[in-house]
Amino acid sequence: MEPYQKVYDTLNKMNIPYDVVEHPPAMTTEEADSYIVGKEGVRTKTLFLTNRKKTAYYLVIMDDAKRLDMERLAEILQEKRVSFASTERLKEKMALYPGAVSIFGLLNNADHDIKIYLDQEMLSERMISFHANDNTKTLFIAMEDMYKFFKAMDYEYTIIEL
Repeated sequence: MEPYQKVYDTLNKMNIPYDVVEHPPAMTTEEADSYIVGKEGVRTKTLFLTNRKKTAYYLVIMDDAKRLDMERLAEILQEKRVSFASTERLKEKMALYPGAVSIFGLLNNADHDIKIYLDQEMLSERMISFHANDNTKTLFIAMEDMYKFFKAMDYEYTIIEL
């Protein structure tokens, strides 16, 4: 089964409506945004990060127009330092590849060991977008359905100010 089909099937089972825009492969948020001009919803970047010892994993979701201050985030997470997790670790933990990271990778996190952090600034939007575990598809869901997805997957999340 294609990774995106697992996302669609899961959202259908959860009764979460979604809209999908198919497009050429997008390796950056800027590239992905160029394919979804005019669609309602916050454009996100979803970052898969780890601590210095590579013993903790974080999924940080924020507006893609915002720059992440890694030092500030490390303070919030009470870590000395955070960095992007390796391609190998991304594949192991979420069965994803760089450029396709999204909340839907949690479907593949058998260890259930990823902590979720949402930037407060974007949460007032009605709709939110993510890749569908494939960087040729951008999926739009209601903000409230993102929370429903986390709850159904038994993941807690923390709202932070970046």
